[in-house]
Amino acid sequence: MQFDHNHFFSPEGPLARQLKGYTPRPQQIAMAERVAATLEANGVLVAEAGTGTGKTLAYLLPALAHGGKVIVSTATKALQDQLFEKDIPLARQAIGAPVQVARLKGRANYVCRYHLERNLAGGRFERREDHAFLSRITRFAETSKSGDKAECMDVPESHPVWQKAVSSRENCLGGECPQFKNCFVMDARKQALEAELVVVNHHLFFADLWLKDEGVSELLPASNMVILDEAHQLEDIATVFFGETVSSGQCVELAQDTERAARVFAGDSPELVKLCSKLEKVARDARLIFPASSVKQPAEEALKQVDLVKALIALKQALEALSAALEPQVDRAQELAQCRSRTLQLLSQITRWLDDEREDRVRWIETTPRAMLLHSTPLSVAELFGQQVKDDARAWILTSATLSVAGDFSHLLSRLGLEGAETFSVESPFDYPRQGVLYVPENLPEPNRPEHTDAVVDAALPVIEASGGRTFLLFTSFRALEQARTRIEAAFKERGWGYPLLVQGDAPKNKLLDAFRAAGNAVLLGAYSFWEGVDVPGEALSVVIIDKLPFAPPDDPVIAARIRHLESNGGNGFMEFQLPAAAIALKQGAGRLIRTETDRGVLMLCDPRLVSKHYGKRLLAALPPMTRTRRLDRVQAFFADHSENELPAESATLA
Repeated sequence: MQFDHNHFFSPEGPLARQLKGYTPRPQQIAMAERVAATLEANGVLVAEAGTGTGKTLAYLLPALAHGGKVIVSTATKALQDQLFEKDIPLARQAIGAPVQVARLKGRANYVCRYHLERNLAGGRFERREDHAFLSRITRFAETSKSGDKAECMDVPESHPVWQKAVSSRENCLGGECPQFKNCFVMDARKQALEAELVVVNHHLFFADLWLKDEGVSELLPASNMVILDEAHQLEDIATVFFGETVSSGQCVELAQDTERAARVFAGDSPELVKLCSKLEKVARDARLIFPASSVKQPAEEALKQVDLVKALIALKQALEALSAALEPQVDRAQELAQCRSRTLQLLSQITRWLDDEREDRVRWIETTPRAMLLHSTPLSVAELFGQQVKDDARAWILTSATLSVAGDFSHLLSRLGLEGAETFSVESPFDYPRQGVLYVPENLPEPNRPEHTDAVVDAALPVIEASGGRTFLLFTSFRALEQARTRIEAAFKERGWGYPLLVQGDAPKNKLLDAFRAAGNAVLLGAYSFWEGVDVPGEALSVVIIDKLPFAPPDDPVIAARIRHLESNGGNGFMEFQLPAAAIALKQGAGRLIRTETDRGVLMLCDPRLVSKHYGKRLLAALPPMTRTRRLDRVQAFFADHSENELPAESATLA
């Protein structure tokens, strides 16, 4: 079908018939035309579309009209579900032609009947409620068509027990599995092969690219075009999949799986069970070398600890012993053969990590509450990702509301190896000077001062009062968030304010957002996961307060190594890497505020560097053109004035 924007986006067209109050948006039409041209030319387009453009329909309609197989990838499973359940049905109706659509997630999202049955019968549970939860998952699997854990309402999606109800690439038995014919993963992949439009998330998309490089069969079907939405996250996610990680947790899981298989299929070899116990103990001891708090350390620093070197040697020896004991048992059962294969793989990964001295990678160690992880991370994914795009005959569309810094795409293009790609940008259709105020309070301490967080709260309280709650406070660290929480709780109690206080970590993200929307006057404290992918239109969210400019922590091993690498090649780590990345992250946080043409609100930025440092102008230029002020009384007047008149700006620079 030929794409005709005059047909789809006209005041009398199919969208107008389906969407109440629909009016054509020039920005949406311009983007749709550019996407259609890119699809025709089989080209590569990097398209930035400001909030409110309607970019989803701007790429879906040309893609469906063009025909052929389409893969649409989003940053999160939540956005993936929104596309599948809301946006694509609308686009399909507008096209007026039957389009077969499938949603495909990674295998960890689908119940594995075999592992569920085996773990339920195994009797080893770390938490008291695990057995009951696994029983609920079993009942869900008996009636579910998809096996998607997001649809299981009886067990929290983030609960650790799901690890015992799903499979991984390492422990999946494939065609040898007794439940292969009833496999939810295989059924989902079959639907994806048959569909004309497949919706995935970036993690699965990059897993597919990585597996193809490893010579493993593809997860995703061949397609004519790839559309990567929320493309500002691509570098971070690509870094995970083009890197390599091995963890003590994988060793613990291997030990437990091998012990179960040994008891069933090699009962005459008690030595196997002892070796499994030894491996599990050694793996858990390795984690205990580090403090309980989370740690990130470069390998060269971490390996100065004699205890860590001894622990890694012990881990290798335990894996070698288990592999040798498993070798004569592999013909007894597929499970034993697979356990030996996993043992050899983990041994190889740990050895490779210890010996890895490649200059284009950084080795580092991370700890979580339960595991130690050994990472080998590429300093850049530009060559790896850029080559994938160049070698691919498909059309590629990369889009997001935040890809450039004041119209400059050079940071993103260089980080992804797409220097030759076409770029396109449309501003938001919102009337930002009328709808929003950007407020930078005066006399705040520098963000590295210990009193900064308390000062942020003190400056925020009168704004919260003026807006009647309805506020997001977004922090760049959990330490600052917890400090602010204590002070805010005391202030609310002292003033007798009844605004519901919601804090990240107290409940799952979706439940906090539901409570925030329902309350209408709540105050929510969040860290990075609330900076993007959060949509609260209407009056419920009228203030977004950001404590500091979101510069990536320079002591992060990967960030530090990338800065050193850039500067060793004559670049400027701050101006070329940290600053543009912070500008894009700041745009994401600011984008939570104005979501519709009728929203009004205040964006409060509590970092004096926006005014005091030379680079502040560049960051301000990247933000929406709201009315700017440094005076609290103007913010209070904005909320007191319901006529929606624009406040005159004090100055264009906030000087």
